[in-house]
Amino acid sequence: MNTSRRSFLMAGSALAAGAFAAPKALAALPAADRPIFELAVPMAPPEWALLERAVLDAHTAACEAFFDRYFDERGFLLEHERWGGDDGPDDAIENVNDWPQLYALGASERVRQMYEKAYEGHVRQYTLAHTTEVPFARDGMYFREFPVMMDWQHNGEGLTVFNNMGLGDPYNKRYRDRVRRFAGFYIGEDASAPNYDKQHKIIRSMFNGSRGPLMRKATGLDWAGDPIDTSGVDQNSLLHGEHSYEQMVAHFKDYNDTTGDNPLNLEATGLALNAYMLEHEPKYRDWIIEYVDAWVDRARRNNDMIPTNIGYDGTIGGEAGGKWYGGVYGWAFSPVVPQTGKRDDRNRIPFCLLGFLNAYMITGDDKYLDVWRRMTDHINANAKVIDGKLSAPTMYGDNGWYSYKPGKWLIGSQDIYYLTMKPSDRARAPDNPWLSFIEGKNPGYPQVALRSALERIRNAHAALLSDQTTPDTRFADTMMDQNPASVTALIELMEGGIHIGRPGWSRLSPGVGGALQFTRFRYFDPVARRAGIPQDVAALVETLAADGSTLTLVNTNQSEGRTVVIQGGAYGEHQIVSVSDGKSTQPVSQRFFTVRLAPGAGARLSVRMQRFANQPTLDFPWAPPIVDGSEQYRRLSAQEQHDLL
Repeated sequence: MNTSRRSFLMAGSALAAGAFAAPKALAALPAADRPIFELAVPMAPPEWALLERAVLDAHTAACEAFFDRYFDERGFLLEHERWGGDDGPDDAIENVNDWPQLYALGASERVRQMYEKAYEGHVRQYTLAHTTEVPFARDGMYFREFPVMMDWQHNGEGLTVFNNMGLGDPYNKRYRDRVRRFAGFYIGEDASAPNYDKQHKIIRSMFNGSRGPLMRKATGLDWAGDPIDTSGVDQNSLLHGEHSYEQMVAHFKDYNDTTGDNPLNLEATGLALNAYMLEHEPKYRDWIIEYVDAWVDRARRNNDMIPTNIGYDGTIGGEAGGKWYGGVYGWAFSPVVPQTGKRDDRNRIPFCLLGFLNAYMITGDDKYLDVWRRMTDHINANAKVIDGKLSAPTMYGDNGWYSYKPGKWLIGSQDIYYLTMKPSDRARAPDNPWLSFIEGKNPGYPQVALRSALERIRNAHAALLSDQTTPDTRFADTMMDQNPASVTALIELMEGGIHIGRPGWSRLSPGVGGALQFTRFRYFDPVARRAGIPQDVAALVETLAADGSTLTLVNTNQSEGRTVVIQGGAYGEHQIVSVSDGKSTQPVSQRFFTVRLAPGAGARLSVRMQRFANQPTLDFPWAPPIVDGSEQYRRLSAQEQHDLL
């Protein structure tokens, strides 16, 4: 069904629970429309509330200016299209990174319209774009709207936008079709993309995609893309400080050992998780558990270290001469930098943490986090004092541990603490300004963080105004830093969430992509029937605990009331037990609750919850529309389907 014609008639509670409701029942009042709290006590808008609304509102004009400058009427990015690890398709769509999260927080509908147009243009642009020299992309860099084959550092970066589009409109038929198709490339059900070997529970190659796995070692050409004359392009666009195509190829000359499975492939679980969250089809959940369990077992058999190469026969190190630490982006991956002749450590093991977080999301099973804890302990057990400072290794090769850095190896520790809220995990996690705030030790953080977000929006726009590049002189990543989206503070403060892959909270690399959302709350507007906090409403998550949170809501509009639906978790994974405003406590026992705010009213709510008690879903808190191709749609008779369309 065409998205513009899809039905937004609401099913009753029976349909929301999964049972079929006849069309005549579709207008029943959803439970989400019935407030459990009527907040009427006036609250003068705090400074944080006004700043929060200012940050949300400032994005509209800034994003419009960026989109108008760098995209055409088709949604194509105006740049020099290339394939490659330096400046490939993944970089192109990253120019609207965080726009889906921004819209889901409550930004303008215009933001959603722009990132959806950019994504549609992107898949078309890179389906038409092709290589002349790189063999597997000669018929198009995208096939079936997905990269033909690339590693999951870059595949993941290219999915940063797509993997979060379900937050804004999970009922879009194109989105739902793509989610299932993309997941099908990896769960072993699509014969045209035989990436997964179910017998050995491996993804067969580090290079994989819609045309299947690359069953040979990669070359510098595969990574660097076709030859290009760099004399006419903006030199600041060339990553890694390279100045010629020859240096670009030389950068990747050691990137050969790509055969067999690699832990970066765990990022593919995000595709299956999105597909599972559409209608809870068991095959997607089963595959995530099967594949991640295989990696848990490999780490257990490898002295608690996650190996970085698995052979075609499932053996640890099987395609890297038996070395568990081998392979591109592995524990021993320190290629030579062509400009300097020196080696640079490029272990990308942190990226694979996403796979374990995704498995935890659907199971709540601590073993998926414990594998990371045990590996962390093993690494830190090999720390030593260097120049008077305890230093932990970050690499492992033929001669043992190397590349020691001051301090303990703590990557991922904050993320794990956020999920568990266990004191033992807090002891592992380093301090952070937001962490200090929710622990009551940094009361000024909201104002500081939100003012910094406004400054970043302003600086990004100033950079746009001073940009002298033209489409023929810039690459896909030339203007990425001018993307004005600034959502980290909003995710932390409004949702009590972590923005994985961004500096400040998560210790993952800033380059990691494709992560889904991990938040304590999420907001919906039941009047506008959209994701995001309603206009004029501000929210601040002040404390987090294992069994609940405190949340302040305020309506900054002094003459009109507002209604907001508050969901437990980004995907309803947290069950709301009860809510108290300090005067009364209301039982909830579902994944959301609704609050009505009188003009100028506000309150501090104490929310009790059971975290990770529900299977995550992309459905909104009211009964979903019946979408062409959905399970509800398939249950309709032929006549009912015709009437609906």
